[in-house]
Amino acid sequence: MTEPQADPQDDRRADPQAVPPDAASYHEPVLVRQVLELFAPQPGMVCLDCTVGLGGHAAAIAPRLAPGGRYVGLDVDPGNIELARRRLAGASARVDLVRSNFAGAGAVLDELGTGRVDLLLADLGFASNQMRDSQRGLSFQVEGPLDMRLDPDLPQTAGDLINTMPQEELADLIYRYGEERYSRRIARKIVEHRGQSPINTTTDLAQLVRHAYGRAGRRGHRHPGRMRIDPATRTFMALRIAVNAELAALERLLGNLPHLLRPGAVAALISFHSLEDRMVKRAFASLRSAGLAEVLTRKPLVADEDEQRRNPRARSAKLRAVRWLEAPDAAGC
Repeated sequence: MTEPQADPQDDRRADPQAVPPDAASYHEPVLVRQVLELFAPQPGMVCLDCTVGLGGHAAAIAPRLAPGGRYVGLDVDPGNIELARRRLAGASARVDLVRSNFAGAGAVLDELGTGRVDLLLADLGFASNQMRDSQRGLSFQVEGPLDMRLDPDLPQTAGDLINTMPQEELADLIYRYGEERYSRRIARKIVEHRGQSPINTTTDLAQLVRHAYGRAGRRGHRHPGRMRIDPATRTFMALRIAVNAELAALERLLGNLPHLLRPGAVAALISFHSLEDRMVKRAFASLRSAGLAEVLTRKPLVADEDEQRRNPRARSAKLRAVRWLEAPDAAGC
């Protein structure tokens, strides 16, 4: 999410024909070994994958659920749902792929008649093909429209926010979701520019942010413990989070865990930036304090050096997991 000189996002377009047929082959999911160790998937189990993406984690987990098991994968991206469907076509366990935001996971499980699940996974990052799609506007490395919608049916784009939001609100958004210390300076620069002409492309916005940084913008700024990152990174992340209401969806998923998990179930969430990780950490701590769940990860699990070299996306990944202890009715939910 915060790679050196890179952007904080990922996604894919609605037209399945626009998706390269081998896209799944060059996407490597993060922390697969750690997920498998925590889950210890067994035949007959039901797994809910809240963000199936290109099916990387699913390809590792689903075979272990057979015979008698079921893998339910959700994603808002219709292109990636189609790719995951192709990838998992020969799976020995039953696989159900549904286009849905994970905020509505409970309704999906009800419709499928699965009841609560034994395993729940949410990888809050993005697939590599999504980042490379210039038409999504998630990357400032290539020029594209300021879209940033993970679900192409959402009504509002990043361009809509950039070109219409009042300066104070825009500054607050960039600060709150991007943790950007220069948010007011950036918002002022954006409003000044759009007063003359609309800001329509990723490269235009990235240049404005760099100019707002001044001299520091020409050399990038340093992320704690990492190389320098492009000054536009945090602003792009903030806009993507706002456009897709990502933190609201995560909050709803965390709040719904009592209704999604069977006693003894394991839930694992992989986050890629501090806002997400703090939300997951606090929610899990609250469940533990209430005696409803056992925290399985005292500290978040991270990729080892080998995985980080092989897959730079893994550098930002943090995995936290809990085991559900109480039946929802007993918990008063």
